[in-house]
This record gives sequence, structure tokens and C-alpha cells, in this order.
Amino acid sequence: MLKGFRDFLLRGNVVDLAVAVVIGTAFVAIVTAFTNGIINPLLAVFGGSNEMGLGFQLIADKPATFIEIGPIITAAINFVLVALILYFILVVPATRAKKRFPEADEKLSESELLIQIRDLLAEQHSRSNGKHSYLPEPASDADGKKTY
Repeated sequence: MLKGFRDFLLRGNVVDLAVAVVIGTAFVAIVTAFTNGIINPLLAVFGGSNEMGLGFQLIADKPATFIEIGPIITAAINFVLVALILYFILVVPATRAKKRFPEADEKLSESELLIQIRDLLAEQHSRSNGKHSYLPEPASDADGKKTY
């Protein structure tokens, strides 16, 4: 049971996913700080003199009916920035690396493997002029006849 769990953890997809989650979490903190420090003040400019921020109030004099649009815009900007950063920092270089260094452990089907074996045997047969190169020359007896 533990061997299966270890094999699961050491598979490439699980490790890649764990790295992506950790790096994504770190980038979320950076992007959130950016939007809180720069984007939110810019949105407040468009919100007018209202203390509640960018949005509109359904019923006058009832703060509970205020619909905030600013946090929705901030969340959308956070998402787009995190997606762009992860794409250009992780996905693009990984794709280039996979193209540059293709996998050596290419899985062949049974028929492809048999075709390769056949081609190798045919090549070996043509180089040896029909003789089996792995068989020793037969010994000769006293009369000069070859014995097997």
C-alpha cells in the first residue's frame, strides 16, 4: 500500500501540480498586494466621494443595500494577473523545454516494437551476407571435411 502511494507521489503530474499550487499561492499574495496598493485606489477615484467605494445603493439611507462593484473588478484583475504570470513564467518555459528535450522513454506499441526488431534483424542479415555471425565456424576433421 505504501509503495503504491509513493509511486503516486513520485509521478511527474503530482509533483508538477504541487509546485504549481505553491508558486500560484505565492503569486496570489504578490498580485493581491499590487491590486490593493494600486488598482483599488484607482477604482476609488471613479467611486466618487462615497466612503463605501465603487458601486451603487439600491435604497437610499440603507448601507446594507450597497452593491460593491470594486471588489469584483479587483478579483477579476487578480485572476487575470495571476494567470498571465503563471503562464509566462511556468507554462511557456516548460513547453519550450519539452520541445527541446523530448522524452527518451517513448512508449512503443507492440507492433511498432516488432517492426523495429524485424528491421534490425534484416539489417544484421544483410551485413553478414546470409551467414549467421553468432555461430562459430565448423571444425574440420582429419580429412578436411567440416563437421558440425
